[in-house]
Amino acid sequence: MSRICELTGKGRQVGNNVSHANNKTKRLFLPNLQNVTLMSEALDRSIRFRVSTNGLRSVEHVGGLDNWLLKSADTKLSPRALKVKRELAKKQAAAA
Repeated sequence: MSRICELTGKGRQVGNNVSHANNKTKRLFLPNLQNVTLMSEALDRSIRFRVSTNGLRSVEHVGGLDNWLLKSADTKLSPRALKVKRELAKKQAAAA
């Protein structure tokens, strides 16, 4: 399981540990990923995602999972999130 947020695409970053003597060694900065269940109001069901805490705050700020998926770029989303986004778009097109 890769360490990438399924909704924002946030992944690991590479940097250095710097000692007092200014020695540099490589290290990883991992995102704070959480397993969460988000409710889709349009599909009327809940979906499990592995999301960074920053991404979770962003989803709540935009107004929920449905709004986030419809406004976000396909390149940032995971294949599972893209599948849910297509279902949302299909449901929205049928309602219009």
